[in-house]
Amino acid sequence: MTNLEKYKKIFAQTLGVSEEQLTGLTYQSIPAWDSVGHMMLTSSLEHAFDIIFDTDDIIDFNSFEKGIEILKKYGVQL
Repeated sequence: MTNLEKYKKIFAQTLGVSEEQLTGLTYQSIPAWDSVGHMMLTSSLEHAFDIIFDTDDIIDFNSFEKGIEILKKYGVQL
């Protein structure tokens, strides 16, 4: 499984959406991506990719696409 596939799977499972719904998905655009869902998502990504997000990155992580950008900052190749 590639890192991008892993990212999509974590995102979809954590927020209870299909992978087809991920493009363009933004924070609070669906009920599952509230503050609790956001912390579950960041925690799952940290565990899966063995990283620890800075507080600023957690705050800036406001879309599916922004998450890819942030992961790249930590050396995760997507």
